[in-house]
Amino acid sequence: MKPAQHSRPVAGIFWMLVTGVMFVAVTAVVKHVGDDVPAAQAAFLRYVLGLVFLIPMIKPILAAHLTTRQKKLFWARGLVHTLAVILWFFAMARIPIAEVTAMNYLSPVYVSLGAALFLGERLPPRRLAAVIMALIGAMIILRPGVKEVEIGHVAMLATAVCFAAGYLIAKQLSGEVSAPVVVGMLSITVTVGLAPFAWAVWVTPTLPQLGWLFLVACFATAGHYSMTLAFAAAPLTVTQPVTFLQLVWAVLLGAVVFGEAVDGWVIFGGAVIMASVSFITWREAVARRAITPVVSATKV
Repeated sequence: MKPAQHSRPVAGIFWMLVTGVMFVAVTAVVKHVGDDVPAAQAAFLRYVLGLVFLIPMIKPILAAHLTTRQKKLFWARGLVHTLAVILWFFAMARIPIAEVTAMNYLSPVYVSLGAALFLGERLPPRRLAAVIMALIGAMIILRPGVKEVEIGHVAMLATAVCFAAGYLIAKQLSGEVSAPVVVGMLSITVTVGLAPFAWAVWVTPTLPQLGWLFLVACFATAGHYSMTLAFAAAPLTVTQPVTFLQLVWAVLLGAVVFGEAVDGWVIFGGAVIMASVSFITWREAVARRAITPVVSATKV
């Protein structure tokens, strides 16, 4: 009964709420900076300024003695994450916060598709139906033919694909190296990957702009840390649905701070996507329980 004793759903929900607030704060600050700093440069400065948080991870990275294969995977993940970050910063300056947040929910859906296509994982009919529903949710948000699909929307679709690819690579590495190594190597490879893109569009940033981008790094780091605490406290089936509140915060923030109109279709489409993601998460949890022996059975 040990796992049940360590499951703290209230704590998991609390930390996931904190995570949502942190990530929406990231979105707000990036929206505030807008086009004043080019997307690639803004992303690069966010990672450079965030390297201060990498200091505790240096020792585990050096002690990991990474193999050539692992290094290649880390750099591949860094490349796709670099593209995702540039596209995300680009989209943030062009479409409403609520639409960015809602479309970001597509990443877990692409992860399910990618795991089936490239990792040989099964995609049962019910999970495939959930994936299709999530894609319908994206169409509800975009409504092609009814409203103009902007370049920012296309960028967000590509962002979700790139983030999903990075997650699939991380999934392969997570069983081989520790979490600090995975997080630390991501920071290093993405910083290096962003450097040439930033150099190509470089404009001299002001001190206030540097301050705002350092704040982005602080909020992002805090969000990843609180998300880790949420996952440690409760199963994904408890914490995953709470992430939908990020869309609520994003809608409120966009309306109150940036004067963006509240679009009911975006909320509805986001709800459809989130419901699909929650179903996929629940089905994966059920599948894991079905193949995992009960605790008493393991004590032979």
